[in-house]
Amino acid sequence: MERLYTNDLDIAYGERSIVNKLNISIPSGKITALVGANGSGKSTILKAMARIMKPKSGSVFLDGKSIHQQSTKEVAKQLAILPQNPTAPEGLTVSELVAYGRFPHQKGFGSLSKEDKEIVSWFMEVTGVIEFHDRPVDQLSGGQRQRAWIAMALAQGTDILFLDEPTTFLDMAHQLEVLKLLQKLNGEQKRTIVMVVHDLNHATRYAHHMVAIKKGQVIQSGSPEEVMTMEVLAEVFGIEADIIPDPRTGVPLCLPYELKSSSEPSRASHGTPAPEADASVSKQPIAASR
Repeated sequence: MERLYTNDLDIAYGERSIVNKLNISIPSGKITALVGANGSGKSTILKAMARIMKPKSGSVFLDGKSIHQQSTKEVAKQLAILPQNPTAPEGLTVSELVAYGRFPHQKGFGSLSKEDKEIVSWFMEVTGVIEFHDRPVDQLSGGQRQRAWIAMALAQGTDILFLDEPTTFLDMAHQLEVLKLLQKLNGEQKRTIVMVVHDLNHATRYAHHMVAIKKGQVIQSGSPEEVMTMEVLAEVFGIEADIIPDPRTGVPLCLPYELKSSSEPSRASHGTPAPEADASVSKQPIAASR
């Protein structure tokens, strides 16, 4: 059984239900991408799994224990989350920001220990922001700033890292900069990374596992080859697309062409539940060399 999974998770904002009976497992030591249209519940699911939101019912389990029954500090030693578009106080330096990641390991209001300082320095080095250690975060470029925030999350010393659209508002070069860093951290340190991804082709290129979500329900989950199919894209995003193998890596690439005709039937429109491995979804796997 995986370290992190949900059991019949229900999430609501007041009386409005967002997620119903959600059951997903996060593969350990892999990169998982949550994909879906705007408003599908991706970020809400991420927040609930990271213990930021309390579910209406059901549970999130971490190492066999309900995450909502563990203390905040206990969870923070195992799981770090980087929300979408985080902001730092004006004038806060990179080293000060990254040092915040050591808070779960400190006793009382004590200052950083020698070990804490070494860890902060190490992750600034790993993420390539050590040269900016004394610069205010708000004076960095988009990619540098995002790497500094990732360094802070890594400084928590957790094996699991959640990121909510880590490349939002970044240009193409900075997007690749951040995604390659996450790929490196996963490959070299075996960190379990879960990220909400807007760009489907980024998801298939950098993730080992994908979960396609629509209206708070899992439509399909599995490898990029299992999830990136014409049928799943039509169901989840309402588009007609061709799927071709990436000429360099062989992973599936999405080429969207048209909106799906509203007259075409879908499982969601008939109210049919969408389990993780719905047999009604026809798969067209692409051979890949990952």
